[in-house]
Amino acid sequence: MPQDRYQSVQDIAKRLEVAEATVRQWIKSGLLRAIDIGKGWRIADYDLERFLITRQTAPRDKDRAATSVQEDKKM
Repeated sequence: MPQDRYQSVQDIAKRLEVAEATVRQWIKSGLLRAIDIGKGWRIADYDLERFLITRQTAPRDKDRAATSVQEDKKM
C-alpha cells in the first residue's frame, strides 16, 4: 500500500462524476475504504480499484477478474 497514490474525496467525485456527498457516504458506510489524515479523507488507488471491481456488472477480462478474486481471498 505505501506504493499507492492517494486521492481526495473531491478527486474521486470528479473522476466518477458523482457528488462529493456520495463518495463520503460510500466511506461512511464502509463500501469505500479511506484514511482520515486530518485534512480530509484520502483514498488509495488500490482501494478505489477494488471498490470499482466489486461493482462492475461483468468482468472486462476473465483473467483479471480471476486474479482479483484470488487476491481478495488472501486478505
